[in-house]
Amino acid sequence: MEVTCLLLLALIPFHCRGQGVYAPAQAQIVHAGQACVVKEDNISERVYTIREGDTLVLQCLVTGHPRPQVRWTKTAGSASDKFQETSVFNETLRIERIARTQGGRYYCKAENGVGVPAIKSIRVDVQYLDEPVLTVHQTVSDVRGNFYQEKTVFLRCTVNSNPPARFIWKRGSDTLSHSQDNGVDIYEPLYTQGETKVLKLKNLRPQDYASYTCQVSVRNVCGIPDKAITFRLTNTTAPPALKLSVNETLVVNPGENVTVQCLLTGGDPLPQLQWSHGPGPLPLGALAQSGTLSIPSVQARDSGYYNCTATNNVGNPAKKTVNLLVRSMKNATFQITPDVIKESENIQLGQDLKLSCHVDAVPQEKVTYQWFKNGKPARMSKRLLVTRNDPELPAVTSSLELIDLHFSDYGTYLCVASFPGAPVPDLSVEVNISSETVPPTISVPKGRAVVTVREGSPAELQCEVRGKPRPPVLWSRVDKEAALLPSGLPLEETPDGKLRLEHVSRDMSGTYRCQTARYNGFNVRPREAQVQLNVQFPPEVEPSSQDVRQALGRPVLLRCSLLRGSPQRIASAVWRFKGQLLPPPPAVPVAAEAPDHSELRLDAVTRDSSGSYECSISNDVGSATCLFQVSAKAYSPEFYFDTPNPTRSHKLSKNYSYVLQWTQREPDAVDPLLNYRLSVRQLNQHNAMVKAIPVRRVEKGQLLEYILTDLRVPHSYEVRLTPYTTFGAGDMASRIIHYTEPINSPNLSDNTCHFEDEKICGYTQDLTDNFDWTRQNALTQNPKRSPNTGPPTDISGTPEGYYMFIETSRPRELGDRARLVSPLYNASAKFYCVSFFYHMYGKHIESGQGRKAEPACLRF
Repeated sequence: MEVTCLLLLALIPFHCRGQGVYAPAQAQIVHAGQACVVKEDNISERVYTIREGDTLVLQCLVTGHPRPQVRWTKTAGSASDKFQETSVFNETLRIERIARTQGGRYYCKAENGVGVPAIKSIRVDVQYLDEPVLTVHQTVSDVRGNFYQEKTVFLRCTVNSNPPARFIWKRGSDTLSHSQDNGVDIYEPLYTQGETKVLKLKNLRPQDYASYTCQVSVRNVCGIPDKAITFRLTNTTAPPALKLSVNETLVVNPGENVTVQCLLTGGDPLPQLQWSHGPGPLPLGALAQSGTLSIPSVQARDSGYYNCTATNNVGNPAKKTVNLLVRSMKNATFQITPDVIKESENIQLGQDLKLSCHVDAVPQEKVTYQWFKNGKPARMSKRLLVTRNDPELPAVTSSLELIDLHFSDYGTYLCVASFPGAPVPDLSVEVNISSETVPPTISVPKGRAVVTVREGSPAELQCEVRGKPRPPVLWSRVDKEAALLPSGLPLEETPDGKLRLEHVSRDMSGTYRCQTARYNGFNVRPREAQVQLNVQFPPEVEPSSQDVRQALGRPVLLRCSLLRGSPQRIASAVWRFKGQLLPPPPAVPVAAEAPDHSELRLDAVTRDSSGSYECSISNDVGSATCLFQVSAKAYSPEFYFDTPNPTRSHKLSKNYSYVLQWTQREPDAVDPLLNYRLSVRQLNQHNAMVKAIPVRRVEKGQLLEYILTDLRVPHSYEVRLTPYTTFGAGDMASRIIHYTEPINSPNLSDNTCHFEDEKICGYTQDLTDNFDWTRQNALTQNPKRSPNTGPPTDISGTPEGYYMFIETSRPRELGDRARLVSPLYNASAKFYCVSFFYHMYGKHIESGQGRKAEPACLRF
């Protein structure tokens, strides 16, 4: 088959808008990437469809003066109002290898300070099709009144896709449906609508033992091919079954080698085995192979739940869990509880006393405790009781209760925690009970209630604890709700009562609480005190940088203000001009309130007084600088980008002209403009054409114009424009101008552009496609082209008429692309209409006649 394509183009602008000055921003989103479809949905929202892994390219075409700034943002979807991800400040948004999670609504926000910002959006729909998963479930039910059983099989096919997938079930090569087989039922479960299709084989028959294929399709959207998965159903098909070689709870000693076997006892097809650990991954050095898990030299950190899972996509996965407990003990603590009944906080003879001992252990319930007094085992009596698991204390805590305390009960008590018969070292804690054993008190040392340090330095907060025994101190913050300590913890324990902070920052300022800990001390109401931390930091000033413009001879007032700092006062303010120290400003009267700013007045702006002024404000900790750039030079011009049809072509030469328009930013801020210096340089060239453009009184918003001539087609140029006043040169502005196919005539018929033009109406060959279009007519066509290809003439019917041509015969292959890219048209025209005539020839084409496509109107 030979196929040819012909394109003829007509481009016509309608209702061009008059140019405006200082116009608010307007925006429109266009696409230039690998879109599958760009359409309007049922709420007139633009939807851009793209395949996962392709490149997303969105362009925000803007109009308005001054030139609007563009910002791209994204929301997760239409229901979300919060911007997510990083904003992109560029007219073009490009995302390589787009992922499904990057779909959503993209916003282009254009603003130029005139009117309200323009915001346009487009919804990006990322399309994908994952590999399907097929699972099999079987049920057996008794049929009452008959002595037989019915076996039903459910084949469940699940897939993730966008758009929702279409499912096709096949037995062998035959497509299954309800109407063809009464033993088959195909349906969608309600809870997974559109993503799961179930094939139900009712009352299994011999012919139902076969190979079943689930084929999923998204109807080739974005060129995504169909995917399929096959399962062989036999009379031995069965879900997996497991058993373990050990008990579900396995207690081992540290350093031992642990081996657990997960044995398959059923399953067809042969199940796959996998070991996992919760929480976290398998321990370093652990080996899981063929259902056997080996952990060499097990340590306490390896404790946890180990799961063996068997899957074969039949029924539910089989799972067995081993709770591995590695014996360990740590953190031995004690507490002293005076007589609870009498609510006493002191140890007194004749009252009750309780000593409690606890260790953190694995397994906790296997820990045993022994009590000793003065080095000998404590003897139980009516006055000395040992209890376990007090409900007011942590689990597995041992308590020694002394009833009606006597003088003879004073002494040293030792609590020893151990694992009987296990090679785990014992832990012990010692408590001394005497007349000197008193509850704690806590206080802040003299002169340490307020700690003042500089930002970045270390700091030490201290609380002194007295009493016997002396408990550790718990530190917390009290000045901020739910505030954390610099360590990131809500509480921090210090054995010596000192909280040490490294590299303090200003957000660490505030009030800190110290209080006695409950353990390793008295079980009484905590004693507490507070310490204030003041972090001094250098000042922050405003403005950090400011551009000050004024006409020659006029006064200027410069002000540098202190925003924040610690201490919040100005110790000194020093002014410099071009690095040279200036005399200090007038002093503030003593009775006046300390100022929060420093001012410098210039009586008149001159060439000599123009330049850089610095104000350094100090607050005894550091300093910050306000920078002022004072001058009488003019602001930069602002180029006008919305000139209708600025390009003017000369048919008799390869030259073109360009209408350059601009306004002057804040012309009244300085002396009147005298002229502009214009520099025009062809890109990739060094030489530039320089010309002076005289001007009269320039007003704000006045549109100025200059026609650049003798520009070479199709080259681009850099244009620089510098304003001049009596002060001299002002700020320069630059822009790049590109050649675009002009539409010059206001006459509609003259604006029609055809491929008779050698420049093909400004269209260019896409550099990313596979091959190119050819401009030709019946007189210039290739005589060696494939037979029966191409039209005899263009739409005019004359052999001189030109058209664009591609040949799809060899070496072209299916999927090759040839693409023409249109020029960028000025959006100040209301809209354009583009219409094509096309011609296709081949035995599979409905007609070989030329026909006209309906115009596509692009509205701006």
